[in-house]
Amino acid sequence: MGHWLDRNIIEPGKLPLLLALSAFVLTFVITRVITRLIRAGRGPFGNVTAGSVHVHHVVPGVILTVIGGFGAVAAGRHGFGSAVSAVLFGVGAGLVLDEFALILHLADVYWTEEGRQSVEMVVVTAALVGLLLAGFTPFGVDDLTEDELQNRAGVAGTVGLNF
Repeated sequence: MGHWLDRNIIEPGKLPLLLALSAFVLTFVITRVITRLIRAGRGPFGNVTAGSVHVHHVVPGVILTVIGGFGAVAAGRHGFGSAVSAVLFGVGAGLVLDEFALILHLADVYWTEEGRQSVEMVVVTAALVGLLLAGFTPFGVDDLTEDELQNRAGVAGTVGLNF
């Protein structure tokens, strides 16, 4: 496992992408659970308000995405700064895309049929980032054998065809 991780994730500089994807998916799942608990009136969670204004989680999401994005540009693909920036970006993107339908419709449609568009956008985004991690753009990986090249092309073709 260590050799695979080094060769396919760390060597080509894809560790920040893996961290961002992990933070993105985890944030989305946790956010959905918390919003479900808030709606059900369970647990210690509640809506965030500033005076009489309901602050949707897209707001901190945008802030974290901007900080993480600019931090990633400044940090490059290796090192602690790029890892922290990737996690901030992933968390922010998870919060923003969980409210994608709100942004699209400019209305609070979170629990309606239109609100499902947020879930669909998260799934599509996670799938596309997964393709990048799986080698859809294998830049930076040197000395691939013919079998490895063929396997990557086969996987990318199959996923693309199914998508």
